[in-house]
Amino acid sequence: MQIRPETVLQFGAGNFLRAFVDVFIHEANTEGQNVGRVVVVQSTNSNRATLLNAQNGCYHVITRGLSNGQKIDSEQRIESISRALIASTEWDAVLNISRSPDLRFITSNVTEAGLTLEPNDSPDLPTSFPGKLEEVLYARYTANLPGTIIAPCELVDRNADCLKNLVLKQAHLWNRDPAFTKYLETKNTWCNTLVDRIVSGRPESHPLLDEDALLTVAEPFALWVIENTDLFQHPAIQSVPNVDPFSIRKVRVLNGAHTALVSKAIPLGIETVREAVEHATIGPWLRNLIFDEIVPVVSTQVDGVETFAEQVLERFANPFLNHYLKDIALHHDTKVQVRLISTYNEYIQKFGQKPPLLHGILTDYL
Repeated sequence: MQIRPETVLQFGAGNFLRAFVDVFIHEANTEGQNVGRVVVVQSTNSNRATLLNAQNGCYHVITRGLSNGQKIDSEQRIESISRALIASTEWDAVLNISRSPDLRFITSNVTEAGLTLEPNDSPDLPTSFPGKLEEVLYARYTANLPGTIIAPCELVDRNADCLKNLVLKQAHLWNRDPAFTKYLETKNTWCNTLVDRIVSGRPESHPLLDEDALLTVAEPFALWVIENTDLFQHPAIQSVPNVDPFSIRKVRVLNGAHTALVSKAIPLGIETVREAVEHATIGPWLRNLIFDEIVPVVSTQVDGVETFAEQVLERFANPFLNHYLKDIALHHDTKVQVRLISTYNEYIQKFGQKPPLLHGILTDYL
């Protein structure tokens, strides 16, 4: 049996990364690319690291949903994780990984809340994620090792730029030498990314629940857009010169459709996204909104908008997922501004008239 090197340091042990990055690495390894194995770093108080180690890094992902009109309900054993470390008690082991010549790239999903500095953080045992990453890269720098590829997965615009600025700020606060600052900026590749996959988590019932404490469910669709870097080959990974247009595509089409449904479907007593797309009136209305008013605007900024829009409608119809409109309705006014009004204004600029369906649901806001 081939023992692959530990090439990936992953901050985060949650369902999303395990059903996203770790699945892609497993599948690439299975196809013979030899991407390597993942060392997971847990910073929260969960028991995921303990569970991962107890299961030798293995777990299952159930894929449920629609793909090209076909219902998918399959399971897959994932074997890309070698071990998991707890940052608060095994920090020296984390630094040992950072000093490994095998390490190729670092990924993370600490959420937007994790992209902050702690005022009294210490380099001896950093508590913030930017502090931890600064220490990992500093250990690598002092070991005279080359930089790594840093590909974060947080849902933040230009997430790598944000993270890089925080790490540089932390290095300054800890009075690192200018050569290390230069190492951070020029020897490491900071990749802005866009992630897109619904991971709904542990199922309520499944035969594997008794043997797999880390069982999780994901939809068939998956997309990881990465700026200017080829990590490895996978159908879900797309390397592009600029991630921004793809962020716009997702926000305007997928998120915009969600927000439009809040205004249109909730007053009719419709509770879920799936119910809305299956509704005799709202379903056709949503398709017309997307293809007649949103797609014509967004298609001038990025390729593949019509295909993506069809995928969005298929994802909305997922028979295994209950996505409640009341959850999408949180912070609705702010979402309207970002997801719908920008499209509304650009439609007027492009076509010289108001988009009728958008205008109908935006009257109160305009």
